Amino acid sequence: MQFQQLLYFVAVAETRHFTHAAERVHVSQPSLSQQIRALEKELGATLFSRARGNIALTEAGEALLPLARRILADADTARHEVQELVQLRRGRVRLGATPSLCTGLLPDVLRVFHDRHPGIELLIEEGGSHDLVRELARGALDLALIVLPLPPASPALTTVELLREDLVVVSAASAKPPRCPVRIADLRDQPLVMFRHGYDLRELTVAACRAEGFEPAFTVEGGEMDAVLGFVRAGLGVAVVPSMVAGRAGPDLRVTPLAPPGLRRTIALAHRSDVAPPRAARELQKVLFGSRAAVL
Repeated sequence: MQFQQLLYFVAVAETRHFTHAAERVHVSQPSLSQQIRALEKELGATLFSRARGNIALTEAGEALLPLARRILADADTARHEVQELVQLRRGRVRLGATPSLCTGLLPDVLRVFHDRHPGIELLIEEGGSHDLVRELARGALDLALIVLPLPPASPALTTVELLREDLVVVSAASAKPPRCPVRIADLRDQPLVMFRHGYDLRELTVAACRAEGFEPAFTVEGGEMDAVLGFVRAGLGVAVVPSMVAGRAGPDLRVTPLAPPGLRRTIALAHRSDVAPPRAARELQKVLFGSRAAVL
């Protein structure tokens, strides 16, 4: 008895038609019929009655059908389990993250993951949450670290909150210290170094200033995270950045908290709702959520 014969048998049993069954399993109808006859000969029993073109299971066929389905299901499970193990040895994970998370969170997380699974290729794409949501939707990413809430009219994504992070003000250590803590209203009189359009931190900061009744003044705008920190070090202004990034900024930058209620952002891990992430991506997800205690 061969696995392929059982596959053909189940196809005929479910379609009750030899030609349709052959199309379903992608073989010619004569080849399928030959294999069914060989299976019947092996078992010593007729599996189908073929009266006037009507295909029906015999008593022997009825007895075999649940057993054949179970064997095929077990084979699929075995194949899936082996593929899952193979993925952890030489698979890949495509992870998207905002630049601030690439700077503040991911280095330690990826080191831990790489130590556990050195054969997994890590492909990292930096971008704003809007861009990452689009990349998830078109299948270019397995996972993405994004800032909630999702943009309007987002595709169907599954999101799980990872952490909430305070925002702080950074300024050059050589400049005059700002008021501590800094109120959002104090930024009215401060030159700001601002991120590019589409950057979550830009939108959050500008919205907070407008809620206080003023438009912020930019000395430099349009940079990514590293560029913004460099401009602040040069004394071109202050910037509102995540506390994780500020903690790695170095001694040439001063970090000042925002006065209550301050500003916070919510980071979530997202993937497409209609596609389960591959095994390697799920393992990275475990490391990310295990990192929350260390981050917080």
